[in-house]
Amino acid sequence: MLYGPEGIGKSTLASQFPSPIFIDLEHGTDTMDIARTDTPKTFNDVLTLMTMILEEDEFKTVVIDTADKLEQLITAHVLEAHHLNSIEDAGYGKGYTYIAEEFVRFLRKCGELIDAGKNVVIVAHAMMRKFEQPDEMGAYDRWELKLSKKAAPLVKEWADMVLFLNYKTTVVTDEKTKSKKARGGKRVMYATHHPAWDAKNRFGLDDELDMDFDSIRQCFVEPPKAPDIYTQIRTKLDEGGVKEEKVMEYLHEKDPNLREDAVALEMLPPKYLKALNNSISKIINILKED
Repeated sequence: MLYGPEGIGKSTLASQFPSPIFIDLEHGTDTMDIARTDTPKTFNDVLTLMTMILEEDEFKTVVIDTADKLEQLITAHVLEAHHLNSIEDAGYGKGYTYIAEEFVRFLRKCGELIDAGKNVVIVAHAMMRKFEQPDEMGAYDRWELKLSKKAAPLVKEWADMVLFLNYKTTVVTDEKTKSKKARGGKRVMYATHHPAWDAKNRFGLDDELDMDFDSIRQCFVEPPKAPDIYTQIRTKLDEGGVKEEKVMEYLHEKDPNLREDAVALEMLPPKYLKALNNSISKIINILKED
């Protein structure tokens, strides 16, 4: 999650992630040279686009730009689905519960993309809210996600990294007049929680980082690929001393619906192959007993 005030450079930072494609909901990237989908008009359009990107090997990062615009589409979806004129018409708090439930659907789809080996970056605006300590006197302003109170915690909990992007301003005192002036304006990212903003990370990042992808690049290095399923099964067969053709004969005996010409692992359907990998140790033991 990348969030911050308008114009800070959230979309530009997101464009630095590996092989990104943007689902740009509010035309914020029209002047950028990036890959983007058609602008979705409904929440279901967003889910459909995410499903389509699942099959695209070219893209390694999916950017949702922005979460607050996504919530507007979700709200419209809820109003139509429940035949409401206003989200308040659902009853006290119930409409926002409906919105949170749809956000859960969206985050599940994000999980599918992650399981497919893609990064998901959600861009959002920040807004200033008055925060009152429940057990102390006084209140103060803090930056929060520009999302409803039930949706924001869901996204923050889901994300591995919530980065708050802002300008770092230094206040200096004039020695003669003793007046204070703000200087600087360097753009930075905050990666840990602070009373004045929400932030977190699961990678042990420093509290403050330069606003550049190089500051977090190490978190997105691809891990070594796991052995493919054919290698996994054949390794188990070698260790068990059972030949592949014996396994194929066994499968044909047990499943008359299996294609007659299926004489090698590569000729099995993907779901069948996955089930075989889960039960191969049991099959090896049966064949060795026979």
